Amino acid sequence: MEVIPAIDLLDGQCVRLYQGDFSRVTVYSADPVELARRYSDAGLNRLHVVDLDGARTGSPQNMGLISNLVSQAGVAVQAGGGLRDLDRALALRAAGAERVVVGSVAAEQPEVALAWLDQLGPEHLVLAFDVRVPAGADPLVLTRGWVKDSGGNLWDLFERFCARGARHFLCTDIARDGTLAGPNLDLYRECARRFPQAAVIASGGVGSLEDLRQLATTGAAAVVTGKALLDGRLTLEEIGSFSRAA
Repeated sequence: MEVIPAIDLLDGQCVRLYQGDFSRVTVYSADPVELARRYSDAGLNRLHVVDLDGARTGSPQNMGLISNLVSQAGVAVQAGGGLRDLDRALALRAAGAERVVVGSVAAEQPEVALAWLDQLGPEHLVLAFDVRVPAGADPLVLTRGWVKDSGGNLWDLFERFCARGARHFLCTDIARDGTLAGPNLDLYRECARRFPQAAVIASGGVGSLEDLRQLATTGAAAVVTGKALLDGRLTLEEIGSFSRAA
């Protein structure tokens, strides 16, 4: 299972939001490029980059900075935030992003995202779904910063996109995001059981090396970790040894 550090960009800095709340911001680094170099020097090959300025405004704001992360740190980047049309997605690819991450459009306008899939190809598109998991019910997909119910459930969207050849899916349990309380293992096991052809990237709740070990048993292809790594609950040495062992 691949471990992918997250770098969330806001006002030119690396930050973390608590459960997506822009009023609860922690600044971790004023130099995201230097942070990316540290990750690269530790042997990590990919970064998950979120343009929070773009997510807030609805239009990408950090393409130049993302391009610098790719060129100066020498890592592959999957990036998203504020992508509402194909031209901006293509521009992000042109800026150096290996994979484009699309969330709200995929949930609210699946036909639009399917057209992106045809244009970008399955290896260059990540479908990102933020979910709330009611007890005894299918996971519900939320959009627009978790404030809008898309009206769809996770399994229907997986089915639709997998049928058209989509491969990469980022799935975040919003109740766990930023909490360090542990990931929703049952959710990722069910993803793997229902859609073994999908490469699912887990997100939300990782707080320790043991969490990574547990996630590796679920069938998840990768995991994004932000706060745990930035807070020192996970070290670069631990991630490196985990990756080698995995």
